[in-house]
Amino acid sequence: MSRVYNFSAGPAVLPLEVLQNAQADLVDYKGCGMSVMEMSHRGKDYDAIHQEAIATFKELCGLGDDWSVCFIQGGASMQFAMIPMNFLGAGQSADYANQGTWSNKALKQAQMIGNVNVVANCQKDIPTRMPANDEFKWTAGAAYSHICTNETISGAELKVIPDSGSPLIGDMSSDILSCERDYSKFTMFYAGAQKNLGPSGMAVVAIRKEFAEKGSTSIPTMLQYRTYVDENSLYNTPPTWGIYIFGETMKWVKKMGKENLFKLNAEKAKKIYDVIDGSGFYRGTALKEYRSNMNVTWRLPTEELEAQFIKEATAAGMKSLKGHRSVGGIRASIYNAFPMAGVDCLVDFMKEFEKKNG
Repeated sequence: MSRVYNFSAGPAVLPLEVLQNAQADLVDYKGCGMSVMEMSHRGKDYDAIHQEAIATFKELCGLGDDWSVCFIQGGASMQFAMIPMNFLGAGQSADYANQGTWSNKALKQAQMIGNVNVVANCQKDIPTRMPANDEFKWTAGAAYSHICTNETISGAELKVIPDSGSPLIGDMSSDILSCERDYSKFTMFYAGAQKNLGPSGMAVVAIRKEFAEKGSTSIPTMLQYRTYVDENSLYNTPPTWGIYIFGETMKWVKKMGKENLFKLNAEKAKKIYDVIDGSGFYRGTALKEYRSNMNVTWRLPTEELEAQFIKEATAAGMKSLKGHRSVGGIRASIYNAFPMAGVDCLVDFMKEFEKKNG
């Protein structure tokens, strides 16, 4: 087996232990004679997988019985549309923070449905950043407020969750369970699974049951949150294999210990930022106080050197370091499952590349 260090922003690296467990379970799950991908989603074997996955996630996030955890296909992008379809009714307005590419996509979807107030806007700021707490101009009586806690393209992370005064919804696709968060401040939060939670193809949505009940009843059944809450995400055939991997990943996080994992994430990011800050060759693209621990972004003196950096890093077993096509540069996505050994390899490579080309 020859595995590279995968710095992809998503689909991203999964814990090796989870992949190995899945490999062992692939053909015959725990002696039941079939794969998870073959078993009925209403059978007792799959039901146990489903219930444990939800229970472990709720435990890790500190969610009580007033919360539901839903598995919804379409990733975070589907949530961008479902949220206003459910909760932005006629004569209402919603607050959106425009913090970067992904929050802007969510904002635009909401504008197709109803009235949106942009309560903070730093999407085009260079160096990239997040809004300061006193920049948010919340609207009294808003149907809900929407924020993104980490922008993968800009490499900026919201360090403090604001108090919006209305039901707070968070897109946490790229930093969920990566650092200490008070999830009780939210009324709903969601994440595309393919970064810190599991494989691509679905979003994991945590929503207060009372809020889900307030959603529109005039939209298709499969677009109503109450459908997923009332049917425990089993109204239709769910993405059973993705949910199984999600559950295994949550068990891995629990085994690691959240505090240990959060500390490790900070240490991984610091090693790369220390090289950037100690160099006259590399230039970080996000303001220091908003730097992401999940997506480290930087530039080199020229685009030619960036292309050379990516080519040589790839040859050395470090893949997917190219920045997003919309901004260029270099991006190292170092999610929960990314190993420290891979960070050390990158740091050594960065120092050597600067010596040769600085």
